[in-house]
Amino acid sequence: MKIDFKTIEPKWQKKWEESGVFQADDFSNKPKFYALVEFPYPSGAGMHVGHIKAYSGLEVVCRKRRMQGYNVLFPMGFDSFGLPAENYAIKTNTHPHVITTKNVDHFKDQMKRIGFSFDWSREISTSLPDYYKWTQWIFLKLFENGLVFRAKTLVNYCPHCKVVLSNEDSQGGKCDVCHSDVVQLPKDVWYLKITEYADKLLDGLDDVDYPDSIKQQQISWIGKSTGAFVEFSLDGAEEKLEIYTTRPDTLFGVTFMVMAPEHPLLDKYKDRIKNWDEVERYRSDCAKKTEFERTQLVKDKTGVKLDGLSAINPVNGDSIPVFIADYVMMGYGTGAIMAVPAHDQRDWEFATKFGVDIIPVIEGGDITKEAYTGDGKVINSDFLNAYDNKKDSIRAMLDFLARKGIGRKGIQYKMKDWAFNRQRYWGEPIPLIHCPKCGTVGVPYEQLPLTLPDVENFEPGTDGQSPLARIDSFVNCACPKCGGPAKRETDTMPQWAGSSWYFLRFIDPHNDKAFVDPEKLKYWMPVDWYNGGMEHVTRHLLYSRFWHRFLYDIGEVNTPEPYAKRTYQGLILGPDGDKMSKSKGNVIDPLDIVERYGADTLRTYVLFMGDYMAASPWNEDSVKGCRRFLERVAGLYDIATAETEDTALASLFHKTVKKVGDDIESMKYNTAIAALMTLINECYKVNAITKEQLEVFIKLVSPFAPHLAEEMWERLGHTDLVAVAPWPSYDESKMKSDTVEIAVQIMGKLRGRLTVDVSADQNAVMELVRADEKLAAQLAGKQILKVIYVPGKLVNIVAK
Repeated sequence: MKIDFKTIEPKWQKKWEESGVFQADDFSNKPKFYALVEFPYPSGAGMHVGHIKAYSGLEVVCRKRRMQGYNVLFPMGFDSFGLPAENYAIKTNTHPHVITTKNVDHFKDQMKRIGFSFDWSREISTSLPDYYKWTQWIFLKLFENGLVFRAKTLVNYCPHCKVVLSNEDSQGGKCDVCHSDVVQLPKDVWYLKITEYADKLLDGLDDVDYPDSIKQQQISWIGKSTGAFVEFSLDGAEEKLEIYTTRPDTLFGVTFMVMAPEHPLLDKYKDRIKNWDEVERYRSDCAKKTEFERTQLVKDKTGVKLDGLSAINPVNGDSIPVFIADYVMMGYGTGAIMAVPAHDQRDWEFATKFGVDIIPVIEGGDITKEAYTGDGKVINSDFLNAYDNKKDSIRAMLDFLARKGIGRKGIQYKMKDWAFNRQRYWGEPIPLIHCPKCGTVGVPYEQLPLTLPDVENFEPGTDGQSPLARIDSFVNCACPKCGGPAKRETDTMPQWAGSSWYFLRFIDPHNDKAFVDPEKLKYWMPVDWYNGGMEHVTRHLLYSRFWHRFLYDIGEVNTPEPYAKRTYQGLILGPDGDKMSKSKGNVIDPLDIVERYGADTLRTYVLFMGDYMAASPWNEDSVKGCRRFLERVAGLYDIATAETEDTALASLFHKTVKKVGDDIESMKYNTAIAALMTLINECYKVNAITKEQLEVFIKLVSPFAPHLAEEMWERLGHTDLVAVAPWPSYDESKMKSDTVEIAVQIMGKLRGRLTVDVSADQNAVMELVRADEKLAAQLAGKQILKVIYVPGKLVNIVAK
């Protein structure tokens, strides 16, 4: 059978769409399976091969589940708000909605050409008012429950995009959108109190099936630590500097303190600081640095000693110098730290540079060379000298601090609250109103959605204001509480807002009365299996878990965690082994592959190219190999002439059914395809299979190459779709072979392999060895001294 993929692929894509075979059925009696992939941002460039790999994994699982009788929800939509569309709109003087709609249509066309089995009846776009109405609704719920606040702080600001960025969006000191350097600016910022949910987000990880790598990234990002808050007096001042430390057992080794250059106490006591001009110059230098630059461990240590202001170590009464240094941030902890240079490498480097005392309080190491960070006997620490381990000495110090009233046990988190506003046009309007009498109040629910006004100028203001601030008809409004004149909030939400709950809207996408019907929610949630990129583990995954847990706490959803299982896929690298990049010229266009080899070849190759969760380089020869494999699959039609089964081949069929099924569930797609390749080789060796065996093979290959499978299924006379044909079963008793392949070693070296009867004894095996021409030649003229036979495994012949 010859295949013309340019004919059969559109044929079956049309039939799938017309039949509605991939549409999920709310409240079906079948067992439900909700599979979710990360919906894409619809860029002008269209899909890349990374999208294909990301979606193909669960695509295969979903096709298998349908054949197993499940009611499968496998939806798709578009995360369509965002800076790239707005930047392009400014450049081309085109409305972002026009650009986004065009890009969405392009993405949909590409996805359908690949043959993905998405339920398009549930399509959503986050930039449509019927969707972001409910994003605004959830925001108002957060606001009503005290999880939204505004504060003036140093923020990560991208001068190119003219927006405030969260820590998650500016990792490495670079803007996540344009990759420009991020600077620090003071600004009023809306925050969501994600830190209030830190413990719940940590505890929730115990109840989900996530890989350890994902769990550890979330644990590390939240950064929970247990320690102590300790008060240090400033010599001659009323205020005290509160610090947080995870090592209160080292307080006797504190020889200096460091404050953030922006600390407000500096301004209060500037008349006492004799080198104030030096402090101001240093402050100015720090303001030019990003948070990433300031907090790097490996960098030159800079700082200024405050001349005229010192602190008192609360446990021994010693006077210690106070410095300002860029690596201490007001946004982290208390804005001041204690320094123990003998046992912290950064403190040691700072003390060595500035000539500060280094006093060891834990025995071990050579502090003339570096800080000692290990455990050991406590020394130079008064009442702690009786202890020889960290745990007991920390407990003793915590008791001491509490008795003296100079400290307390405490918990800190590395994660900061979520900066939740952008000074751009193309985003969800924040549904808040500023009233001079009533303060900040929410837009009434019945007035949602608060829609974006139609504007011609999308350029952000140079004053840090959103383009919406220039539109009087949008800004000026009546206060919903007192009816007096008021002004709307003009910042918009970040792109992560719409993706923080999209999995819920897929359940009930056309509901204009609620964000989701509670009964449908109970039927479908939680998401059974979610696959996405590792790059979103500390942003989207964390944010969506936070929103969902909040909705659970207020009784709006039925599960505390949104995703029962989360997996990830590895990158597809360029043919040169580097990450794909237009500048490197190593980008592969998936539609080029579809045009040359067909969608089934592309689908099969992205899953065959290597471990699904590992990065793999693109290999054109392997693409061609997958194409040849599918041609051989089609050729099975021509040898389906046997009336009876070959016994050995029948056994292999049962083994392959089990292996392919198991490998799909464990995301070992490459070995599943390899098993099909092995099976097809054996089919051609026998050169005849039964029609029933061909049907089994078609079913096994259909999740990977569904167009070819449907065509072959139809040519066998079936009028139904293989997409919903029963998944093949296997019989354990028929998986046992009558023969087994064993290794033949002569003097410990592998010389060949033999197929022997499973019950063959040593004499029978040696007869086969002597009958084998090549093995017999290896033994010619030699005396056999010993034969070691391991049944079913190997025979080792010792001869001279």
